Amino acid sequence: MINGWIRRLRRDLWSHWRSALMIVLLTLPAVANSATTSFADWLADVKQQAMSQGVREVTIDQAFLGLEPDPRVLGFDKKQPEFVQTFEDYLRARVTSAKAEKARQYYQENRQALNLIAAKYHVDPQYLIAFWGLESHFGGYQGKYQVIRSLATLAYDPRRSQFFTGELLAALKVLDEGHVALEDFLGGWAGAMGQNQFMPSSFLNFAQDFDGDGKKNIWDNQLDVWASIAYYLQKNRWREGESWGMQVNISGPVDIDQLMPKTVAAGCRAQRDHTRALSLSEWGALGVTPLVVKPDDGQKFAMIKPEAGETVGYLVGPNFGSILRYNCANKYAVSIGLLADMIAADPE
Repeated sequence: MINGWIRRLRRDLWSHWRSALMIVLLTLPAVANSATTSFADWLADVKQQAMSQGVREVTIDQAFLGLEPDPRVLGFDKKQPEFVQTFEDYLRARVTSAKAEKARQYYQENRQALNLIAAKYHVDPQYLIAFWGLESHFGGYQGKYQVIRSLATLAYDPRRSQFFTGELLAALKVLDEGHVALEDFLGGWAGAMGQNQFMPSSFLNFAQDFDGDGKKNIWDNQLDVWASIAYYLQKNRWREGESWGMQVNISGPVDIDQLMPKTVAAGCRAQRDHTRALSLSEWGALGVTPLVVKPDDGQKFAMIKPEAGETVGYLVGPNFGSILRYNCANKYAVSIGLLADMIAADPE
């Protein structure tokens, strides 16, 4: 009787283990296909996926002609400044007095157009210039890497294959719809493109033809660039007139770990480093005070977990979350907020 029970137990355990093993094996191809498939064969599979989504074969063949991975791209992917630089170093390199002066100049020269766009999409105009300035240095540098090659390189790499394969398919659609010629389809090393550095999927979802010329031209048309940024923010729940957040002094013994939420909503990883949201008066009681006094309108702010030893930090509100959806990195989003504040502080 005991032997029979042991045999049944072994049989049940084997059955459960075999089921778990099958689940793991079934998920492996989506992650590890590039480890077992040549680049050429992998491209052939992507071609079939693109054609099944309506992209013309001639577009794909032209885009994939002679295509090889770009080894530089993987190197950049492992050394992104948002993850290897300190807050101070990152901001010092990007939010400069020279950039702020140039941003204010563009803001004044284009106030009428910016206000029209901001009114249509219910956003704040200074942020349109801030994004534009930080993404492409006011349109002056849009990237020199072939978008298709960069995306294919990152998609073939198993670490984030699913995300970048989706972006590669979206890029092929952008080409197929005639928004840009293949020889001009250049961008950043990770596939971001245009003066606002949209990923291809963002272009398909948010790019705007503000001047009504029939083209969504984020490469050469500033009105389309600014309107596309505005629409992106609107669709990502921007709250017009509300602050992104603020820089603060930390003079009290703030126990950040005690303020971290027990659960974090799925989405941008940067929000894992945000505390619970408190009012300014609650932060003040903990020894956290704004560097620049702002009216307390009752809005609540989370704090980005400070780096070790820092006595300066950042409180962030709901609009900060909208900025993070543009680029999921706290340092990036703070740089946008600070530059926007510098633009709005001296509007004339």
